[in-house]
Amino acid sequence: MDLIRIGSETAKNGFSNENDVVNKFNNWQKDTDAQKWLLIMKYQISDIEYVKAIKLNGYKTDVQVQVTVKLKNLIDVQNLQIKLVSNHRGFNQVDKRWVDKYIEMWNIHESVANILKRYTGEILPNISNPKDKRRMFANEFSEIEQKIILQWLLENKTLIVSDILKGRGQFAAEWMLVAQKIKSNAQWVLKPINYCLNFFGNGEVSITGKGNFKIGRITMQRKGGDRGRETAKMLQFKINPAELFDL
Repeated sequence: MDLIRIGSETAKNGFSNENDVVNKFNNWQKDTDAQKWLLIMKYQISDIEYVKAIKLNGYKTDVQVQVTVKLKNLIDVQNLQIKLVSNHRGFNQVDKRWVDKYIEMWNIHESVANILKRYTGEILPNISNPKDKRRMFANEFSEIEQKIILQWLLENKTLIVSDILKGRGQFAAEWMLVAQKIKSNAQWVLKPINYCLNFFGNGEVSITGKGNFKIGRITMQRKGGDRGRETAKMLQFKINPAELFDL
């Protein structure tokens, strides 16, 4: 049986939040889900001496799992990003920041930054009769500007996808665990983060019919909402983690 391809698992209590994943790992000796996760991570259950999971905040990693293997002096560390979905189309925000922060992260040229700020509404539209007087949609930019932003996305695609899904530094995610919050028949899928980078990032860079941007399976859009507060002008990236269940 190929455990990496496991698509579902009945769980009596379902998945309510990251704490459920932490508790499962900490109860690894009895929890069959946790044992399967550890097998996917290439551990032999009989070789494991101790497992400790902790919840993190403010990083791409939501749960860090520390595994002590018998006859080894070192503790292995596995960083998991947890995505909880309640239905088959559970779109999930994976990154959200002000455009200025992305400018700093990705060394964005002024011409691209100006387009992004008009897209989010930090700079008001410079065209007559925009669909929304607060901002511009991607398909409202001139052909030259559309080419500029699409070329920039294409050239920086690998960096963008890695930063928004995996992150950087010691708390960069190494795995993505998607769990459905359905109590009667909870299901999960666990994939290496590098697999997820390719799965969600692979595909064309394009402008959608609704005037947003697509990078493979990733949507880049103005945050919106927030009852009109300034934070509605932030830029966000979204995926549908439930697509991993279709593999």
